Amino acid sequence: MRLFYRTTLTPDNVLTTADRFFPTAGLTRSATERRSRTFSGVLGVLRLIVRMDGGHATVVEAYTDQVGESRLDKNVKKFFVALHRAADPRHQIEAGY
Repeated sequence: MRLFYRTTLTPDNVLTTADRFFPTAGLTRSATERRSRTFSGVLGVLRLIVRMDGGHATVVEAYTDQVGESRLDKNVKKFFVALHRAADPRHQIEAGY
């Protein structure tokens, strides 16, 4: 599955947040490159790619080896929420139901 998110955080901040977030979900970092990370574990394999878009925004792309909405995909969405909170700590995320 492919998921993506746009943020105002710098690519380095995004990767630092990923390095702290995904080990808590039971994933270990198996590969590190300048603008990407690969995490793997019982939940599956995640490849995270970070790139600048238009000079002011950072695009975060997440590719998982899962189909449908797996537990790994839900953790990626939680990671996006963590990025949102890091970019704007004053914002309160509430349930939409």
